[in-house]
Parts: sequence; structure tokens; C-alpha cells
Amino acid sequence: MTHDGGGAPGLRPEITPTVAELEAQEARLVFDRFTHEDAWALGSLLVELARERRAPVAIDIHRSGQQLFHAALPGSAPDNDAWIARKRRVVERYQSASYLVGSRFREKGTTFEESSRLDPDRYAAHGGSFPITVTGAGVVGAVTVSGLPQVEDHRFVVAALEEFLGGR
Repeated sequence: MTHDGGGAPGLRPEITPTVAELEAQEARLVFDRFTHEDAWALGSLLVELARERRAPVAIDIHRSGQQLFHAALPGSAPDNDAWIARKRRVVERYQSASYLVGSRFREKGTTFEESSRLDPDRYAAHGGSFPITVTGAGVVGAVTVSGLPQVEDHRFVVAALEEFLGGR
């Protein structure tokens, strides 16, 4: 069962990250470089963390249009790959985290689906895809997780990036 579309309506406002908090995450979680080896190490860390939590997720890392890492853990489904593609396209188009893009629309009193004019079968501004930003180069790719409620997908990716970048 996939949960990417869920989660947000039942959240208490105090645990939903603000646009400012989401923007601060993006400003902080920046790479000096991002190689094939980095993709493997980050993807492996995400798999390890997902296994510890028994999270039924699929994990994907893309750079410059190329898939560098993909894993599907027990409990994930083919639908998770479709969510990954839709969320990643939002990051590629807006150069921001998929959850942040959706939050910006909500902050304006609308939704991404209502106001972006993009095909919802191809784009989803739901949490779980985060830009891979390299100092001096900008956004070069995305790391995406699908399978949990959207705010949890987002937090899971952020936690892994914090651990990964903190260890460099």
C-alpha cells in the first residue's frame, strides 16, 4: 500500500514544517560534489535506515537525468516508482524539494494541482523528493523516497541527508 498522497490532512499544524523551515533545509543540505560513489553511499544509507525502521519504501537517486541508485524494500509496490518519477519531476522543474513546492502553493491558499497547470499524472508536489545541490553548480539531481505519508517521506530523506553530509 502506498501513502504518498496521505498524511497531510491529519497533521497537527505544529508538526508540519513551515516554508521557511523547508527553505532552511535546502540551504543547509548542500554537497561539495556528488559522484556515482556518493549516490551509492547515500542510497545505501537510506536502505539501512529504512530497514531499521521497517519502512516499506522505494528509494531513487538521479543525477543529470541518469538513475544512479534504486532500491525497493519489502512492502513497497510498483506504484511507488510512479510516485518517485512524479515527485522527481517537480524537483527538476522547480529546483526545490517536492514538499516545499507543494507547501508554497498551500501557503498561497491554493494547491499545486489546482494552480501549477501541470499534468498531475506526471508531476506530484508531495513530500519525498529533495534536490541534490552542489556548491557552484546548483541542483544536479534528486534523491527520492516513496511509501510513507508525504511529510514522513520528506523527513526521512532530510534525516538521511543530514547524517550523510554530517559525516563528510
